[in-house]
Amino acid sequence: MRSVAKKYIVAVLGAILPLSASCALARDYPVKPIRFLVPYSPGGGTDILARRLAQNLTDRLGEPVIVDNRGGANGIIGMQIAAKAPPDGYTIVLALTAQLAINPSFYPNLPYDPLRDYMPITLLGGAPYLLSVHPSVQATSVEELIALAKSKPGGLAFGSSGKGGIPHLAGEMLDGMAGITMLHVPFKGGGPALTNLIAGQVQLLFTVIPPALPHVRAGRLRAIAVTGSQRSRILEKVPTIAETLPGYEASTWFGVLAPAHTQEAIAGRLNRAFLEVLGIRELRSALLAEGFEPAGSNPAQFRDHIRNEIARWAKVIHSSGARAD
Repeated sequence: MRSVAKKYIVAVLGAILPLSASCALARDYPVKPIRFLVPYSPGGGTDILARRLAQNLTDRLGEPVIVDNRGGANGIIGMQIAAKAPPDGYTIVLALTAQLAINPSFYPNLPYDPLRDYMPITLLGGAPYLLSVHPSVQATSVEELIALAKSKPGGLAFGSSGKGGIPHLAGEMLDGMAGITMLHVPFKGGGPALTNLIAGQVQLLFTVIPPALPHVRAGRLRAIAVTGSQRSRILEKVPTIAETLPGYEASTWFGVLAPAHTQEAIAGRLNRAFLEVLGIRELRSALLAEGFEPAGSNPAQFRDHIRNEIARWAKVIHSSGARAD
């Protein structure tokens, strides 16, 4: 009996000790710098957002949060690095709609799975795009733009920052919902696309609001509509496309994830820290002024959001025939 009891005690201790060590690890977290992966090059809007968050997270977590830019392949390179990192809470990644909801249907051999390979931390928020046209286009509203496109199928060209991004699929969605056909012209980034719109090389463009706003105010572009479900706080007089085409919504959203199998206690610690940062008045004001709508969620809510968005964008991609070359 003593030998049996001894074996039982050893077995129980063998199960409890790793659990105790794991709890202690989560309780002490973090004890070293945290790498914050950004799957885009430095200098863009996503990078700027990450650095603002990192600065405030450092203050709340007590350890440096260091931005690590790993751009390329529509975010795939950075997402792969995050998926393969140790699940210890010291690597997190800032991902967008493109990486989490569009890539799964756009790339047939995507080397990561948004739902399987990551532990969701929080949905940060989102930002609508602005549909603007060159002043030479004889349309001042979504209704007039649709009528113009119907009068000349394929005669209107819309630019984008590249195949497979929201600016591309926003145009495809407009085509499908309005029953029109426009020509898609991809460029190597949002900057070149905007430059070519101003030059009249393309007739319309879906772009993030801040870089287009000065050109709208100067009369070099005409704002037609925003792509969100509600009007933008910085362009309150500009209607949404959904006011003409109910159900249209093509905003981008941002979220933070860790590698799969990261401890729930660590994920919870990170979640609380991000929610605290999103609640900072000065930061919220700065983000709102740039067209970003802060949100925040728990990990389960963010996972559900990713799942729903994968299904929604899959319909757009399949119905439009959009694909990677």
